[in-house]
Amino acid sequence: MQACRNDQPHVWLLSGTGEGPVLVAALVAQGWRVSVSVVSASAAGAYAGLSLEDLWTGPLDGVEGILGVLDQARDRHQGFDWVVDATHPFAVKISTDLQSACQEFVQPLLRFERPMEGCGEASLIASSADLARQTLQGSRLLMALGARHLGQAVRAARQAGAQVFARVLPSPESLRHALASGLPEHHLAVVRPLQGQSHGELESALCRRWSITAVVCRQSGGVTEQLWHKICRQQGLGLWLISRPQPCLAVEAIGSVESLLNRLSTDPVAPLC
Repeated sequence: MQACRNDQPHVWLLSGTGEGPVLVAALVAQGWRVSVSVVSASAAGAYAGLSLEDLWTGPLDGVEGILGVLDQARDRHQGFDWVVDATHPFAVKISTDLQSACQEFVQPLLRFERPMEGCGEASLIASSADLARQTLQGSRLLMALGARHLGQAVRAARQAGAQVFARVLPSPESLRHALASGLPEHHLAVVRPLQGQSHGELESALCRRWSITAVVCRQSGGVTEQLWHKICRQQGLGLWLISRPQPCLAVEAIGSVESLLNRLSTDPVAPLC
């Protein structure tokens, strides 16, 4: 028979550098023990100085890997009261794997979902491949996408007659994907988003330097999408948004830090004793 849980509840948060540190700080302030999973060492740096139970870096190796973490947590900490999926809205595979693993393990799971921004003057497309069917002759497009998706976007935009430029993250993986996309080096800017004295300073400068006429980004919500809406309005640029994948309806979604804290506190997991 298992021992009763520690009185201090425990949550496993899967996130990145956007909302993750904010969620951790709020949870810790409410008395939660928090274990965090991030994909990269650079993302882990955003959690420096926060009081964490564990900080795990790297891919989780699918459903079996997630089940392994849940098993180890049960052995070490009497398990997690909740798992919170705050991964990127376009990280569909990890969210699907989490849903499957938590269902199998009978583990409570919540999805922290960024609120959807209004499209405004932006044009919504299902995927970057749809750019090939647009009239883009003479356009100068800035791709503000994950580097893994850059190759398809570049091919589609060129097929429609556009010149293509891209902003990519300063990581070996991003650089490999960017160079494999066929873009010349002088059409690439290797920068970390939201740097500079004010948010958007570098992004605005790139648009001006390259005489960009339109930006392509994902409908991911959060500060990055808000920033591109703002820059495109200020500079009179077009904006193409790749539509957000539909969420898994089997997982309850929460849209704010306050709502998440309330949900966790009003529906605790029964003690395992």
